[in-house]
Amino acid sequence: MQEFWLRVFLDNTIRDYAIVAAVIFIAYLLKKFLGRYTASLAFMLMRSLGRQIEKQAFVDLIVGPMQSFLFVVIGYLAVKSLSFPEVLDRKVFSLRTPDIVEGLGELLIIVFFFKMILRLVDYMALIMEKKAALTPEHDDNQLIVFFKDFVKVIIFIVAVLALIKIVFHQDIATVLAGLSIVGAAIALAARESLENLIASFIIFFDKPFTTGDLLKVNNITGTVESIGLRSTRIRTVEKTFVTVPNKQMVDSVVDNLTMRTHRRGEIKVTVDASTTSVQLEKLIGETREMLKTHGLMDFNVQFSEIVNDGFVVYFDYLTTVTDWKEFLIQKDKINLAMMRLLEGLEIELAGKQSVVSVVKM
Repeated sequence: MQEFWLRVFLDNTIRDYAIVAAVIFIAYLLKKFLGRYTASLAFMLMRSLGRQIEKQAFVDLIVGPMQSFLFVVIGYLAVKSLSFPEVLDRKVFSLRTPDIVEGLGELLIIVFFFKMILRLVDYMALIMEKKAALTPEHDDNQLIVFFKDFVKVIIFIVAVLALIKIVFHQDIATVLAGLSIVGAAIALAARESLENLIASFIIFFDKPFTTGDLLKVNNITGTVESIGLRSTRIRTVEKTFVTVPNKQMVDSVVDNLTMRTHRRGEIKVTVDASTTSVQLEKLIGETREMLKTHGLMDFNVQFSEIVNDGFVVYFDYLTTVTDWKEFLIQKDKINLAMMRLLEGLEIELAGKQSVVSVVKM
C-alpha cells in the first residue's frame, strides 16, 4: 500500500494528488462555513469600530463572494504545491505552460477578490441610502448612486492594473508611459464622454436640479428620475422616457419648475357692449374683493381695453400654491367666483347673443 501512495505520476506522487484533492474537497464542504465565519468576524470588527451596519444585508451581499474567494485561494495554493509535469511544459506564444497556468490561477483570485470588493461597495451604498431616506432631501439619494457607480469604475481600473502587474508581470509605470499616446488618442475620441462626466460633477456640486424635480429643457418638460455619469433621465409629462446628455443639461437653459415660489394665473373677460360704466366699476371692485378672499400673494385688476363687441376686463394673480393639481383647483374656484359675480351684476359676455342673418342673393 505504501508503494502505491509513493508511486510517481506526472512528477508527483499519488499521495500528493490525494492530499491536494482532499484539501480542495474539504474547502468545498467548508466553503459556506468559512465564508460565514469570516463574514461574522468582519461584521464584529466593523461594529467594534462604531459602524452602524445591518447583519442580514451584510450577509446577503458579502458572504457569497467571500465564500467563492476563499475557495479559489485555497484551491490555488493547494494546486500550486504540486510540481508542474515536465511533459506538459511547452512554449505557447513565448510563454511557458507553467506560467500560463499560474497566471490563470492569479487571474481567478483577482477576479473573485474585486468581485467581493464591489459587493462591499454595494453594501456601503445600501447603508448610506437607508440613512439618506430618513432626510427630506432627495439630492443626497442620487448623489450616493452617482458615487457608487464612480467608485466601481475606479475599482475596475485598479483591477485591470492589478492584472497587468500580477498576472502579466509588467511594470505599471512603463505600461502607462507606453500607453500615453494611445491614451491621448482615446481621450480625444472619448471627448464627449469626458465632457458628460465632468458635467455630471457640475450637476451634483452646483445642484441646479435634483432627482424628482420638474424641469423644462430643450423643449422637454418632465420629472428627473435619475442622474448618471453620462446622462440625465427624464420622465416627460406624456410619460415617455427621455435621456439627455449631461453636457446639454449644463450648457442649456434649464427651467426648474419645482423651484418656483409662486404660480401665476390670469383671466380676460370681454363683457357685452351694452354694459354700463357703473356695472364695469362694480365688476372691477367686487373682483378685487373676491380675490382678497382666496389667499393670493398678489393680484391686479384693470379695465384693459375697448373692442368692437364689448369691453375687456383683465386680471392676473400670484398664488402661493406651487403644486400643479392644487393650483388647478384654486384656479377653478376663482373662475367660478368670477362667473357668480357676472351673474349677480347681470352682465352678459360679449357675443353671447348672436343674430344670424341669411341674405338672399
